[in-house]
Amino acid sequence: MANLIIKHTNSLHDLLDKTRMFEGLAPLLLRLYLAPVLMQAGYNKLSHFEDTAAWFGNPDWGLGLPMPEVLAALASGTEFFGGMLLIVGLATRWISIPLMITMIVAALTVHIDNGWLAIADRTSWLANDQVMEAGERLGRVKEILKEHGNYDWLTGKGSVVILNNGIEFAATYFIMLLSLFFTGGGRYFSIDYWLGRKFRTLEKG
Repeated sequence: MANLIIKHTNSLHDLLDKTRMFEGLAPLLLRLYLAPVLMQAGYNKLSHFEDTAAWFGNPDWGLGLPMPEVLAALASGTEFFGGMLLIVGLATRWISIPLMITMIVAALTVHIDNGWLAIADRTSWLANDQVMEAGERLGRVKEILKEHGNYDWLTGKGSVVILNNGIEFAATYFIMLLSLFFTGGGRYFSIDYWLGRKFRTLEKG
């Protein structure tokens, strides 16, 4: 009986192993998901570079970071050009490193005081005091809109929400980049894969 179970288990594993020829799809989809998000963030910073640098450096209403112009240039350039590299799968593992650092810095300097949630949802078990207070504000916003606005039209494409700006998105992007750091750009669908094959062929030759 035990041998029969082992045999069927091994057969199932063999069946699963046949899907490895498509394993490049997972990193491809991670890259294509992350690239536009990162490029948009970098583009926004570059388009308003002076404001970005001022926000990075101001200790009162900004982040209070040293060398704000340098850090703003590094952050915006890493996001924008790193996103471009992710699209084609070039230097995927290398560019994942500074992108992960960017996510860590963003989480620790911008988002961590707001807790986990990106959107204030007082029904979530992750809701903190800030989210609970936001729920009260959201309720008042809805009352005002119902009284003075066309509420059905305003909410016809989705409910009104309050941004909490927690670490949720930064942490999610970090995990996705960490996966790409270990897997690389992926088989067949990245420049890294084809360059690697060529260089290994030349080395063996």
